Amino acid sequence: MALDLVWLGCGALFGARGRVVMNRLTLHPMPDAPAQLAAPVLELLDEAWPEERGPLCLSPTTEALLSGLLEADRPAHTVLEVPAFLAGDPAWEARLRERAAAGQALALKGRPLQPLSPELLACFRHVIVDLDDDRRQTQAPASGAARQTPWVQAGTRTPEEAGASLRRGALAVLGWPLGERPGPDAPRKDVPPSVQIVMDLIQRVDREEPVKRLEEALRGDPTLAFRLMRLINSPAFGLSVEINSFQHAIMVLGYQRLKRWLALLVTNAVDNPDLQPLMQLAVRRGLLMEELVRAQGDSSAAGEAFICGVFSLLDRMLGQPFDRLLGNLPVGEGVAQTLAESGQGPYSAALAVARAVESELPLDIAEAAGAMLLSPGELNRAALKAMQAAQQLQGD
Repeated sequence: MALDLVWLGCGALFGARGRVVMNRLTLHPMPDAPAQLAAPVLELLDEAWPEERGPLCLSPTTEALLSGLLEADRPAHTVLEVPAFLAGDPAWEARLRERAAAGQALALKGRPLQPLSPELLACFRHVIVDLDDDRRQTQAPASGAARQTPWVQAGTRTPEEAGASLRRGALAVLGWPLGERPGPDAPRKDVPPSVQIVMDLIQRVDREEPVKRLEEALRGDPTLAFRLMRLINSPAFGLSVEINSFQHAIMVLGYQRLKRWLALLVTNAVDNPDLQPLMQLAVRRGLLMEELVRAQGDSSAAGEAFICGVFSLLDRMLGQPFDRLLGNLPVGEGVAQTLAESGQGPYSAALAVARAVESELPLDIAEAAGAMLLSPGELNRAALKAMQAAQQLQGD
């Protein structure tokens, strides 16, 4: 089965409003994987990522898998990334032009060593350009097919660089840089009122206070109650009934399960559009960490792992180090230990796996998976399930 023959890296292309405009899978075949791997990969994607989930970029890291996917009848919503050095090969040019004419969606990855013909450039839906190779930073836009092809920025190192690329006209940014972790010398900032309301609500849920008291906590920001109901009713969490009130939520979920949605509400309460990509990444982390812990048979800790992942980027969102935030952050001891600067908590291994999958680097993924004794199939199943759920949440 394809899931056992590759390492999957899960990424995304972030658009102008910080939302995921396209999901991305990097496919790293195992050393002993058969050469004919395209068919099982496409069979997997037919089930895991049908057209209604939206567009999906495929980035195979071996020429054999790339060639197989190029020749196969891929679904129209998948975009195959082709390295620029191969596109410049005359033998590949003929194949690419033929497949593009047949309706295959292609993307050019990297800057070619020699200029490509306008006819070949026209075969690509977009071009992925590394920031260090991007002449748009210093040159006025030129005419011709090279500038008419939509472009995606890769290799940005800071959120400021990513934002600047989008303002220059990039279709999207490949991945999103997290920026530096705030250190102990970071200037102190007040926690936004909406975030403080949700933190207070989580503490009240921990104490299992009556529903009326919980509802009072939300009165300071009525939009939070709307966001909470929308999150709870998301198809990503698969409830069989529609939740229509806070009291109904507690009746159906109970206090402890409710904390899962409140953790999501913390990131949603950070009303800064520039932080939208970090919110998306935090949700993906939480969903993946939850799947990893549950798959290892510890269902009781899966909820805490989810909260840990969702909160793992809160220091960057709020501009405060965790050693300062943890005094007010309503989390259990295991989550606090994992988020602290030492990073030696019970969910540290799952957090390392989630970060490795985000990096899309095979050696990092294999090393982190090995530390949790995860096979490729186990990790890939969890990663795909988390990516699916994150996509459903974004659609709400």
